[in-house]
Amino acid sequence: MKRYLLLLPCLAFLIAFFMVPLFVTFFESVYQTGKGWVVYRYLDFFRQKLSRTVYVRSVLMSLSVTIVALLIGYPAAMAVISVRSDSLKSLLMTLLVFPIMTNPVARTFSWLAVLGREGLINNLLLSLRIIDSPVRLLYTRGAVFVGLLQLFLPLMVISLVSALENLPKDVPLAARSLGANSFKLFTKIYLPLTSEGIVTGSTLVFTGCITAYVTPAVLGGSRVLMLSTLLYQKASVTLDWTMATVIAVIMFLSTLAVNILSRAFSTLGVRK
Repeated sequence: MKRYLLLLPCLAFLIAFFMVPLFVTFFESVYQTGKGWVVYRYLDFFRQKLSRTVYVRSVLMSLSVTIVALLIGYPAAMAVISVRSDSLKSLLMTLLVFPIMTNPVARTFSWLAVLGREGLINNLLLSLRIIDSPVRLLYTRGAVFVGLLQLFLPLMVISLVSALENLPKDVPLAARSLGANSFKLFTKIYLPLTSEGIVTGSTLVFTGCITAYVTPAVLGGSRVLMLSTLLYQKASVTLDWTMATVIAVIMFLSTLAVNILSRAFSTLGVRK
């Protein structure tokens, strides 16, 4: 019983600075003093064509970044785990953590020097005579996708490295001795036993993508509106705080739904 008392400071902090603000945000999105119940604002959000387009774009963009980050991050994590030299492994982990230590605003603005009309890619294509005039790379979905992937890929790799490190070393050896080939070893051993790392990494990447503001605002601008930039417009431009809280709750519920679905699929894979 005494050991659980150590959880009280953490629980108190989470309740005070996470659960209470979350409850207040949700309550204000469905009820306001003087106006009564405003649940209809959720219906108003999905009735508007712009809002539906922004929501679908944000979810699809976040899912695509999460899937690509998983496809890139899993081989990278396995490569890090396979390194036998402790010093080299520490160096690789440092390189993975280093981008997270860099300000995301600086990391996003650095893409302007790469994707701009006078940027690195356009100058390279012009020098190679592949194009005759600079092409528009900024303020496109591709620019937002690349920026989000570069921003949150390290979170996926670190989560998978942690999961692979906790995998018992004798399990793959036992599977090999029983005749499992590389494909079965990956699908029957590695994927099920590292499902928690996949769920954690996917949740972190999806949450970061759907809530990121700087990257869509800088690389997408007004051409590629996302939920975060739409929320900013509602709160700061039109001063529609009710709709802003509705968008915030929708973002939270979407993230929660993706986490629940990913955990359900991972549990199903372990059972199989």
